[in-house]
Amino acid sequence: MTRHPQKTQEALYLLTYFEEGTFGLGRALGNALMGVFIGATPAPAVTVLISGDLGTGKTVLVRGIGDALGITRVRSPSFTLVNEYHTKHFAIVHADLYRLSPEGVDDLGLEEYRENRCVLLVEWPERWVNQPERDVLKVFIEAGSESGRAFDISSRGGAADLVFQNLVEAIKDGKIDPGVGLQFTLD
Repeated sequence: MTRHPQKTQEALYLLTYFEEGTFGLGRALGNALMGVFIGATPAPAVTVLISGDLGTGKTVLVRGIGDALGITRVRSPSFTLVNEYHTKHFAIVHADLYRLSPEGVDDLGLEEYRENRCVLLVEWPERWVNQPERDVLKVFIEAGSESGRAFDISSRGGAADLVFQNLVEAIKDGKIDPGVGLQFTLD
């Protein structure tokens, strides 16, 4: 499998198998996000940019994140463009930019969401011309086979770096269900 060319600092490379593996990785990422948000002052905003071809599991990953954060009915915002969910501690905003031109993305007001205590999950971020430079977690998904997925995860600054470290520690400490079929390397 090829590795995504846009790396910052360190990157985490993971392989998951079957939809359950992608969902399990999403749960681990949700737990890593929760660890940063609970008790954080000032309140952070983290943007998770999720790239990959159609059918690679972007929304499955988001469903796993939502499940870890107590949101059990995550829906794809393909037609509504943005879905908002609220936890006890912060908001989750899920945007799907697939159907938009770069000019149309500006009209969504994604920057305004970042001004609040939220996790902003963005599918198809390639269409977002003015992506944030800080507090960003990048997730690139590539289909390795019919049932396998390769993930390249990296962070850029602030709270996103803390989320990244929480995720790495959870994996190293074996806090992710081994049944998800997870293998990883850290560069």
